[in-house]
Amino acid sequence: MHPVHLPGPRLALRELSPGDVDGVFAIYGSPAATHHLSFEPRTRDQVAAIMERSIASATVNPRSEYAVAVVERQGGQLVGFGRLATDPHQQRGATFGFALRPDVWGRGYGVETVRLLLSLGFDTLGLHRIWGARSPLNTAGAATMAAAGMVEEGRIREHVHKAGKWRDSIVHGILDREWRRAVAE
Repeated sequence: MHPVHLPGPRLALRELSPGDVDGVFAIYGSPAATHHLSFEPRTRDQVAAIMERSIASATVNPRSEYAVAVVERQGGQLVGFGRLATDPHQQRGATFGFALRPDVWGRGYGVETVRLLLSLGFDTLGLHRIWGARSPLNTAGAATMAAAGMVEEGRIREHVHKAGKWRDSIVHGILDREWRRAVAE
């Protein structure tokens, strides 16, 4: 599917564009926004390179990565970054992740972002299972995924090496039938 354009109540997912570098840098360059992510804050040049690869991957056929901008529907301001990547080791499965600018935290944008990414995976791509991992200390991420209907599935021990230390990850997943049930409620 290209291009992605998926509207929600207040937010929308859309394809990344070269003009989004500063918006994504406001997230990936932020120590607060990357605190629970698997990497240290990125430089603007690193973000530009990531964006270049992500934009190029959007036109590959078959497409296996959906790196998208999360924008406010009113005004179109980029407030987040989302990624859904099909998993070659899992039939009709994908991993996902997202990050939001710290100044928009606490508005419910996280839950809406997760729901939009799950909708892309289940409703548009016909996936069976989507999973994501979070830092054990990221309780807001846990609450966000639970509110979107995801289930905590377990722990991957010493999964991420960051700041010179190994860190576990907590896995959350959802199946297509669970998604359909959550949407119907």
